[in-house]
Amino acid sequence: MQAVAQWAQKRIGNRFHYAWIAVALTFLVMLITAGTRATPSVMLVPLQQAFGWDLATISVALSINLALFGLMGPFAAAAMERFGLRATVLSALAILCGGIALSSLMQKSWQMWLLWGFVVGCSTGATSMTLGATVVSRWFKERRGLAMGILTASSATGQLVFLPLLASIVERYGWRPVVLTVAAGVAVVIPLAFLFLPERPAALGLPLYGEPANAPLAPPASRKNPIAIAFGALGRAVKVRDFWLLFFSFFVCGASTNGYIGSHFIAMCGDYGLSAVQGASILAAMGALDLVGTTASGWMSDRFNNRVLLFWYYGLRGLALIYLPYAFGLSYFGLPVFALFYGLDWIATVPPTVRLTNDVFGAQDAPIVFGWVVAGHQLGAAFAALLAGVLRNSLGTYTVATMISGALCLVAAVMVLRINRRAHALVPA
Repeated sequence: MQAVAQWAQKRIGNRFHYAWIAVALTFLVMLITAGTRATPSVMLVPLQQAFGWDLATISVALSINLALFGLMGPFAAAAMERFGLRATVLSALAILCGGIALSSLMQKSWQMWLLWGFVVGCSTGATSMTLGATVVSRWFKERRGLAMGILTASSATGQLVFLPLLASIVERYGWRPVVLTVAAGVAVVIPLAFLFLPERPAALGLPLYGEPANAPLAPPASRKNPIAIAFGALGRAVKVRDFWLLFFSFFVCGASTNGYIGSHFIAMCGDYGLSAVQGASILAAMGALDLVGTTASGWMSDRFNNRVLLFWYYGLRGLALIYLPYAFGLSYFGLPVFALFYGLDWIATVPPTVRLTNDVFGAQDAPIVFGWVVAGHQLGAAFAALLAGVLRNSLGTYTVATMISGALCLVAAVMVLRINRRAHALVPA
């Protein structure tokens, strides 16, 4: 309902730009998405106990989820261009809510693969990083890095808000109340997005944040098929070396965060005698640190060389992961030191990556190209989630998986120094 957003804009007047309200609403959508995607990590052990599934069986669902979450990114961005941002987001939230609620009835492993793998993976792909990049591109001319940093921090806040609560519910009542709690959280967000999230600033008669009032309006939405829009942008991107550097560095980012730590850290803590609530609390603490680190990263990406920022982020993350197996044996200082360094660095890579994607590909193609880069992120996450489960089953320990993740981060730290070293002339869309 555009009229509600227009009423809100009249109420705030010139005190601040409605772009920040759009950021706040997008933050809320991405927060509930992050909470949803963190949910399987607290259900690993209860599902094994309830159904007798082994870790590899459950990891299949996580791997499908992570892969589809990324692969949906470019098509979600293209759908936002073709059908509208609000329509795409509202449809994805409705499907997400229904899929999660249905999962409370699952009895077979294929049902988990279908609901938590396919349905949740596809729907969350339209309400996470690609959504953030699209909103930033549509609403901001200046402060793009800061806005993206705030939106990216929603992932950390989602963990901070949801993980301890969900772990506590699991321990007291089992896994089914957990999925119903998450479905209710998604349902609450739907009417807020419906009422207060406009398509573009032009819908409220506003320029982009940082543009003069007489700036030209954004071009009309494309009438092409979303699949053609997505693959058209990919066809232009694959000819540019920087796309592959962004893609493979983000592959490593996904493997070392969502895929490994996000999916397996609580189970890893169980190997060392820590309860699910203790493991979730450590993840929540890292989420709180990442809220600071990612917001600061967005602020710095507006001011400093983004290649150098990424070099430090990947390098420090790699060292933290290599240190992790030893952290459990260092009593008081072990895990807090890991949580500090890894938490501040968790997804601080996103704002510089978005900024570099905009610099290389321009505002028109950047959200869709970034969607393909996110696909790389989630393919890496799917690879790590499955590989870590297989290695844990076969070796009885997560140490080898941890070392592989750390080594990949060190390789990515070197790769990112080559991104956007010179200007590229791209064929216009």
